[in-house]
Amino acid sequence: MGTSRLTILFDDPFWIGLYEREDDTEYSVCRIVFGAEPRDQEVYAYLLEHWRTLRFSPPRPGTEHLPPPKSPKRRQREARRMTQAAGIGTKAQQALKLQQEQGKQARLARTRQQREAEEARKFQLRQARRKEKHRGH
Repeated sequence: MGTSRLTILFDDPFWIGLYEREDDTEYSVCRIVFGAEPRDQEVYAYLLEHWRTLRFSPPRPGTEHLPPPKSPKRRQREARRMTQAAGIGTKAQQALKLQQEQGKQARLARTRQQREAEEARKFQLRQARRKEKHRGH
């Protein structure tokens, strides 16, 4: 059984949502840009409408889930810490960075292929011009 968590935070200049899903074997995260501060109904409607098109990062190895601590004071402290946590969790940052790097590698490969194709086309054009010059002699 897995867990999911949606965190809405302000990442200047936009409000974003970090949707994390984790089970016993893997962890992945998706970044959703909202723009203006979303209301609860807007977030819910967005998730219902775009659920199938969310792009999650590649799965990373999951972590072992430990049973919750017994002490109520410790649970209260952890809950306070979780609600006051600002920014993106380290695991989420790493997963988003990995997704960004993979997109960058794909983009670089695509532009390299386009550049090579353009160079080959120009070379063929030069060869054709050279043959055309020597054709009449």
